[in-house]
Amino acid sequence: MKRYVIIGNGCAAVGCIEGIRKTDPDGPITVISKDNHHVYSRPLISYYLEGKTDPGKMKYRDADFYEKNGCEVLFGQSAVKIDAAAKTVATDGGRVIPYDALCVASGSSPFLPKFEGLETVRDKFGFMTLDDALALERAVNGRSKVLIVGAGLIGLKCAEGLHGRVGSITVCDLAGRVLSSILDDECAAAVQRRLEAAGITFMLSDSAVRFDDHIAYMKSGAEVPFDVLVLAVGVRPNIGVFKDAGGEVGRGITVNERMQTSLPGIYAAGDCAEGDDASFGAKRVLAIMPNAYMQGSTAGINMAGGDSVFCNAIPMNSVGFFGFRIMTAGTYEGQMSEERDGDSLKRFYVKDGLLCGFIIIGATERAGIYTSLIRDRVPVDSIDFESAKKFASYSIFSPEIRRKKLGGIV
Repeated sequence: MKRYVIIGNGCAAVGCIEGIRKTDPDGPITVISKDNHHVYSRPLISYYLEGKTDPGKMKYRDADFYEKNGCEVLFGQSAVKIDAAAKTVATDGGRVIPYDALCVASGSSPFLPKFEGLETVRDKFGFMTLDDALALERAVNGRSKVLIVGAGLIGLKCAEGLHGRVGSITVCDLAGRVLSSILDDECAAAVQRRLEAAGITFMLSDSAVRFDDHIAYMKSGAEVPFDVLVLAVGVRPNIGVFKDAGGEVGRGITVNERMQTSLPGIYAAGDCAEGDDASFGAKRVLAIMPNAYMQGSTAGINMAGGDSVFCNAIPMNSVGFFGFRIMTAGTYEGQMSEERDGDSLKRFYVKDGLLCGFIIIGATERAGIYTSLIRDRVPVDSIDFESAKKFASYSIFSPEIRRKKLGGIV
């Protein structure tokens, strides 16, 4: 009977478990979970702070998910060594677990620059896990002055989550705009205006260089007093245990379309994996939940002896702030065209006759059709692209493609 081990307990691990069980209903599965919680949806932690959900509702699968799938979960343990020759994984809890097939789904961790004086700050937090949100909730009150370092997705969702339950929120970033990795100047400015209208203050092209207790000394020379500090500068894939085993890595763990790594019997999926970006033509870490799940499922099927490939991954983001929706996908290369309608803006990027990326702010309905165009590499001259830019509908596709996508309904 084949033995399976999964390092990690996020949505990539869930995909892997379900992928394994599609082919092998019986082989034992061991999940090594640094987190102490049942698998949950991490993007919901800001909604927890807002009071819109609770830890029970945040579960990514039912409470009996592990039991139904024959999994042993080692909560609160981390993998510290992979012995690829002996096919074992050692944990910091003292276990040495043999495997026939292994999936590294270890996710990512916050990147913390070496700020001078950071050790003097008592109330400092990250914002990536449920435990982070719970600790932050305990630390704040209605008078708290919160400083968030980082104006990316994590920092801004933290700001939204804290809105209304603290005295003030200031967000700083060395970049000159919010969401600098996914938005251009104009789109970022529109998002920033919405956040400022909610009372959030920004210090852009500026950031902390030194801390002394509860004062941040900024690059600009400004001094910012605060009660609570949130560090949301960025993340790095957790690749150390795999790299130490001799595996090939780039920014993440290098995988092929079957999610296989350079080490026999070892696969990788999720935020720690570096796979092919269909919109870019090169390998990237695509740290989003849909890709993580599909990578995990692909890995699990192949680990169990099935045959699966995942070759149309693209970067995507779908997020909202105070009801203002944003969706992005792909890469921003080639010729840009846009559609405007009131507060809504769509920008499309076409290169070599293919849609390779888009930015949408405002009305994001049916935007999944655009991601389908990118994933499936549909030539824009084969559809009514001009109509599609105004209103996304399956009517833009040929009857043959509609039958394929809609199961015979045209």
